[in-house]
Amino acid sequence: MKEEKNNKPKPEKKLIGRRELVSFPELDIEEIEAKVDTGAYTSAIHCSDIHEEVRPDGTKVIALDLLDPSHPQYNHKKLEFTEYDLREIKSSIGEKQERFVIRTKIKLFEEEIEAEFSLSDRSDMKYPVLIGRKLLQGRFVVDVAKKNLAHKYKIKHKQK
Repeated sequence: MKEEKNNKPKPEKKLIGRRELVSFPELDIEEIEAKVDTGAYTSAIHCSDIHEEVRPDGTKVIALDLLDPSHPQYNHKKLEFTEYDLREIKSSIGEKQERFVIRTKIKLFEEEIEAEFSLSDRSDMKYPVLIGRKLLQGRFVVDVAKKNLAHKYKIKHKQK
């Protein structure tokens, strides 16, 4: 005899565009432009001066500058993370690179989602943040003809 399927309704997926304004509450970054990329598995965020350090007590940390001085939202804050991974990630041109990966919260549609972000120098890319399909899966549907739907939703609901 077959087991009955759980008939809980699946949460409705929100529609997002090819570009979105996102925030990172834990990193003190508000409304930064992100490219939605269904071809990328892992999300990424632009950082500079990414390096591993060992504290006097022996604890390993990664230290970095979020964004870089040429970016308008650069806030001159040096960040350190004690919880991180080092993973092999395929770049946009298909090369495998070792990158540090952290978990942090991203805010879209007034919802905070904890997700993984690889740390990479995206200074040669148009968008400092890339949202990959691991973050998108089960939550969002992408309409490539639209952009900034989360920001428009925020503005519309503030007026009510």
